[in-house]
Order: sequence, then C-alpha cells, then structure tokens
Amino acid sequence: MQKRLFLVFATLCLLWNTVAAQKMISAQFLGSRTRAQIASQFKYPLVQYDVRFYRVIYTTKNTAGQPDTVSGLVVVPQDTTRIFPRLVYQHGTSVTKTDVPSFNVLGGGDGATGLLFGGMGFLTIMPDYLGLGVAKGFHPYVHAASEAWVAADMLRALPDFIAYYQTHQGTKLHTNDQLFVTGYSQGGHASMAFHRDVEQLWQNEFKITAASYMSGPYSIGEVMRNTVLSDEIYLYPAYIPHTLISYQHVYGNLYGSLQQIFREPYATAIAQHYSGSFNLILLNTQLVNLLVQNEGSCRPMRMLQPALVQELKADDWHPINVALRDNNVYQWAPKAPARIFFCTADDQVPYQNSIVARDTMIARGAINVQTVDVNPNADHSACASPAIVNTLLFFLGYRDVGYVSSTTEAVTTQLLSLWPNPTSGIAWLTDLPGEGHLQVLDINGRLRQNVFSVTGSRYLLDLSSLEDGLYIVRFFADGRIWQNKVVLRR
Repeated sequence: MQKRLFLVFATLCLLWNTVAAQKMISAQFLGSRTRAQIASQFKYPLVQYDVRFYRVIYTTKNTAGQPDTVSGLVVVPQDTTRIFPRLVYQHGTSVTKTDVPSFNVLGGGDGATGLLFGGMGFLTIMPDYLGLGVAKGFHPYVHAASEAWVAADMLRALPDFIAYYQTHQGTKLHTNDQLFVTGYSQGGHASMAFHRDVEQLWQNEFKITAASYMSGPYSIGEVMRNTVLSDEIYLYPAYIPHTLISYQHVYGNLYGSLQQIFREPYATAIAQHYSGSFNLILLNTQLVNLLVQNEGSCRPMRMLQPALVQELKADDWHPINVALRDNNVYQWAPKAPARIFFCTADDQVPYQNSIVARDTMIARGAINVQTVDVNPNADHSACASPAIVNTLLFFLGYRDVGYVSSTTEAVTTQLLSLWPNPTSGIAWLTDLPGEGHLQVLDINGRLRQNVFSVTGSRYLLDLSSLEDGLYIVRFFADGRIWQNKVVLRR
C-alpha cells in the first residue's frame, strides 16, 4: 500500500513538473495593424511601428494551487533591426468571459490599448486572468495574488512565444531587460499587485523599469469598503456581489448562502447572475432598478442584511473584512519609478484610492511615486484615455529601444546635438531628422516638457521656466531616439 501511494505521489509530481515546464501551450496569429491605422484609431500621430498580435495559451495555477490553463494577448512591434522592452498591461473589469484582450483586440476595449503600446515600441503582453478567456471556472475578481502570478507566468512563457514567433514568422524578435507595468481600473489594482510581488517575491527573476497604475481600487479593505457601508448613492452596486462571490470562492469562509449576505429581492437577482443567466452590466442595471424601486435611491448598502452591516462595522476580523484587507495592494514602497493616474470625478473607483496609496507608499520610504489628476472632471470611462496617454509619455522617458547590428549587439541611442551646454535657459537643438516628438525629463524621470510635434532641422529649446539642475532631452522620430543631457545653470 505504501509503495502504491509513493508511486501515485511520484506520478503526480512528474505530471506537475511536466505541466509547469510547458509554459506556453500554443500561440495563434490574430491579425496585424499598420502604424497609420493605430495612429488614426487613437488620434496619436507619433505611432512608430506596425504590429502583429497573437493569442497565447499558457500554464499557470488556480487559486487552489492546481495546474490551470489561461490565455493572453501578445502584441509585437514590427522591426527586426530593433531591440524592444517588454510591457505588461493588466485589463479592466470584464463584462463577459470573452471580454478580454485576446478575444477582443479590435473591439475598442483593453485589447486595442495593447496595439497602441505595441505601436510605440513595447513588446506588450496582456493576461486574460484566471476564469476568463479560455480558462475554465470562476474569475477571482480583484484577487491580488492571482492577478500577480498569472502575469508573472505569462512573462515566464514569453521565451516560448519568442521561439514560436521566430519559427513561424521567419524573423528574429529581440527584447531587452526593461519591463514596464501598467493597467486600468481592475488592471490598476492588478498592476500594483504584480509590481509589489515582483519586488517582494520575484526580485531575482524580474526587475521593473517603471510602473503606472491607473484608476484602480487599491484600498479595497478601506476606501472601497467604506464607500459601500456609508449608505451613499453609488450607481455600480453589481461590483459588491461580484467581489464577494469571488472572495467566497477563494477563501471559502465568507458566507454559507447568498441570502446570509443579501436581502431579497437582491439575493435572487444576484443568484441568477452567478448561475450565468445574465452578465455584469445586466446585473448592475437590475440592481439599480430594484434599489430605486424598493429604497427610493441606489444605495447599495441596503442590499445587505442589516445584521451583517452591523457586524462589518463592529468587527474588524469578520471574514469579509479580512478578505477585503487581504486584497489591498498599496501597503509597500515601490523601488522603481511609479505614477498613479486618476480623475477626481471618477464615479466608479473613488479617487481616494490613489491618494491613500501614494501617501502610504511615501510614508514607507518610496522616493519616486507621484499622483497625477489627469482630468478632474472626467468620470471613470472618460478618465481612461488621458490616463493612458500620460502613462505612455511617462514610459517613453525611460524606454530604451536598441538597435541590432550584424552581430546582434545593441547600438546605443544616438547623440542629440545641443548647445550651449551648460545653458542659462535657452539651447539650440540642431541636425534634427525631421518631424518628431520632444521630451525634457529631470533626473528623477519626471516629464517636465512635452512637445508633440517638432518640425525642421533646428529647434529652440526654452528651459527658463525650470529650476537649475540636470535634465535629459530626448527626441523621437521614425522609431529612433536622439538623446543628450543638459545642465541648466543661471
């Protein structure tokens, strides 16, 4: 009997090692877009590369620690002479199982955002998460740990994809050590979780170059919890059952039945959503209508059982409170430069998430974390576009696209002609190659000047509004970078 158990155990270990070693299962070419098409779609004229994009299926683990199979999107900039940095983009809340990057590239959602980053010279990978795309089972919504490890496993599968790409495309694909991380809404939460776990768990495997978190619920255990328990009007009540059902699947101890958490008629509507009768948008519409009909306004706290509300307010160690806090992602200090982009008028994810995250990170020793309100008047949907543009500009200040010579060695960024240097405020840029994009960054990587369209071979650079110090001047044109340092001294 003992021998038989040993053989079963050994077989399971061998099976697990085999599955774990096979990081990428398959890749499928989905399509391509030219730089002109991407520029037109995003109204961003300085897109530099055509792209090809692929659905990748790879192995990971589920929340029970068992082997699982998931999908994701890879967007590849097209230029065999360049060496590209990698970028992980985490997507926002999915309404349906296939409302994910690798199934919705051209539909205007998060998958399309990958085309923009790819077109700007980032080899972009976009995990679909557990339970979405080709994955089976439930999706552990805003579950920080799995959001992080699914992204890490997709990065681990990237060498397999590169080998596939080179075999099927017949051309080399070169990447450097740079790694950028970003995401919007749920993806903001996921990108912060991934960055945290890279620096705390996988620091010997990955190194983040820069990170941008956009409009995410980083403080689920405080800001988001208090939003619900405040009894204020909030027009997105479906997020509450969506989150609690997710955490019940992960932790198993939040409730015995939905009726223990939700009053009727809300419990019945939520159960129908859970059974797959309708998607998240339809659930939200139904809950809003029911709240208005029964409570007079959309105050989500009134869906909850009154006794539960009192328990949550009184007991910090209630299993729901514990689960919510376990998925906070802000209580650490990033080492890599990080930006938190948000909009004050966000109607879905309160902007206080961003303020709490910034203040906590700085208090814990972070030296290059900043918040930026990219449009104080924009709601959650309208905030996405300016947040993404600001993220792109922030990343371009660090992005290093190298050149491949005949010996496949990277050629350094070309020197930008700039004089006088030092300068008291005015400097000339000369020998420019034509129309391009100009940036001035300080030594902390903060973008201080940004000129989208510079034409001609000469440009007068005015630094007089800046404080004395050392600055980096970068000029982007036709997929190439010219760079120089300038000292401002009055």
